[in-house]
Amino acid sequence: MSTPAYLYILLASLSIPLLRSFEPRVFYISRWKPLLISFSLTALFFITWDIIFTKNGVWGFNPRYLVGINIINLPIEEWLFFFIIPYSSVFIYVCLNHFIRKDYLKDFGVPLARFVGLALLVIALLNPGRAYTFWNFLFTGLFLSYHGFILKNHYLGRFWVAYLVHLIPFLIVNGILTGSYVDEPIVWYNNAENLGIRIGTIPVEDTVYAMLLLMMNITFLERFSSK
Repeated sequence: MSTPAYLYILLASLSIPLLRSFEPRVFYISRWKPLLISFSLTALFFITWDIIFTKNGVWGFNPRYLVGINIINLPIEEWLFFFIIPYSSVFIYVCLNHFIRKDYLKDFGVPLARFVGLALLVIALLNPGRAYTFWNFLFTGLFLSYHGFILKNHYLGRFWVAYLVHLIPFLIVNGILTGSYVDEPIVWYNNAENLGIRIGTIPVEDTVYAMLLLMMNITFLERFSSK
């Protein structure tokens, strides 16, 4: 029996952050303009990447768990993903910044960006034949290196804290999407295009993909919020 499980997962991911967006201490919804700009710019990059990878069979979607509406070869749920998941993930970043005043990783933010960025670039260059590994690690490595060596932004320490915390819901949501708690994966991956290393059912590359998705959104948010 088919069910639009992908859509239900997205709505569940959105529910708590959306309900708490009007909470007066953080008042997340008041940032709607820079958030919308951030989500849109980041989604433009990721959706383009997604269309190409789906067309080339790097990953795909199980129609059994979709509503059946496609736009440029992507299910509508995948388009929504790049707005709903960033909304929920950046919500974690904003709340942590509000309730945890001390920047515990302030002195490590830049060095971590440099180290992780360079490490990802090395792994990418060692895996040119694995499309997901190569392009994912290349994009993330370049972006982190740009932050670590050029921008050196003050919020890098806070980014790393938010990234680590956001891995908790990430592992739950991505676990469901990749088949941990359902009969078949909602999103499938071609193991010939990745390292074949899984965290449960989640390709290890997804943790890097999530890092880039969160960091791009935070970068744009900080940029446009300052204006």
